[in-house]
Amino acid sequence: MKRYDALYQLYDEFDAETLRAYQELADVFPALGTRVALEQWKDVRDELDERKAAIREAFPVGETFADVAAHASREGAFTALDLLGKYDCAVNVLVLDVDETLRSAGRTDNEIPRETLSLLTKLHDGGIPIVICTGQTLENVKGFITQGLGNELVHSGRFSIVYEAGNGVFTPGHGPDTKRLLYDDLDADVRGTFDEIRGRVLPEAPERVNRGCHLQGNEFTVTLKPNFQTGSERAVEVIDEALVYLLDLLGDVLDGATAEETRAYYARTDPEIRGVLERGPGVPDAEVPEDVEERLERLEVGYYEGDAAELGSYELDKVAGVEAALDVLGIDDPFSLVMGDSKSDLRVMEWVAEEEAGIAAAPNHASEVVLDHVLETDELVFERDGAASMLRMVYALDRLAGLE
Repeated sequence: MKRYDALYQLYDEFDAETLRAYQELADVFPALGTRVALEQWKDVRDELDERKAAIREAFPVGETFADVAAHASREGAFTALDLLGKYDCAVNVLVLDVDETLRSAGRTDNEIPRETLSLLTKLHDGGIPIVICTGQTLENVKGFITQGLGNELVHSGRFSIVYEAGNGVFTPGHGPDTKRLLYDDLDADVRGTFDEIRGRVLPEAPERVNRGCHLQGNEFTVTLKPNFQTGSERAVEVIDEALVYLLDLLGDVLDGATAEETRAYYARTDPEIRGVLERGPGVPDAEVPEDVEERLERLEVGYYEGDAAELGSYELDKVAGVEAALDVLGIDDPFSLVMGDSKSDLRVMEWVAEEEAGIAAAPNHASEVVLDHVLETDELVFERDGAASMLRMVYALDRLAGLE
């Protein structure tokens, strides 16, 4: 109880909110090359140092408490202490989705907020590796991540990108393990199915799908994206049609299968796909032969309303990618913060829960199943574009874990 009592004293007796504002100004808006800017930044630093000094003098562990108050809100600090009491360890790796987690399509610039980037850099500099875990292509994510976090961090040897939802892992600075193509390990017949579908999916598509979609430049996964604003009415319509077409094409490509069987199988295994079929052509009353079902069990058809219709492999998911990234990074005993919003992120969250290897956090607009999991575990839900609040909590957890 002594740590809780000390935290109550810290946040009751000191203006932590203003302290955090000064810390954020110092971190996010560093000094520029003009005299006025330099003077203003120096004033901020002086005020920050003065407020921290007062906390340092008030507590036996004042340096740690000053650092905690300068970064975490009262709620974040107490959440960190609760997690420390529950798990008895600090986070030692960050596993982070990008879209609708670190950044939101609702932002006009669709960039990761500067506050979030600053905290990621600070946590990384403090010794916490970062694993970016995304469905995007490697080249796309490398571009904006390097621009946001800097080339030095990306090539530090403590940074990895799991891309295309687990098809590959890119960990700069690790020699022959720098790039692992996990799809190379799949059976030849599975790879052949993907190759054939990729070659046929747009040329043979119905006119509205052909004109209304484009094929994302993945190395392996086949992803149809709308040529309209994500989530718009037209995007929803064309992705619904693209999903049905993808199911039918898969039935045509697999020897011995039919479109009715693939529709029936995925309607049975995925409620969202069933909903699309019910609103459209209907769900076939078809029996799926055992040999066809065995092959379909290896192939994942993903539906993201107004965003994508996708064919992937159940053997290549974000969990497989994260495991490979942790192996390359040499993290044998991970306790991770997993942040994400979609069903592919949920698998990583469930994996770390089963392995007692971390905690999960999600934005409040995440998929319902993701929110259910997060609320049932540690209730780490944050506002849209509010990923920084979770990173601040991790910062406090790391500092508090260092106390005797």
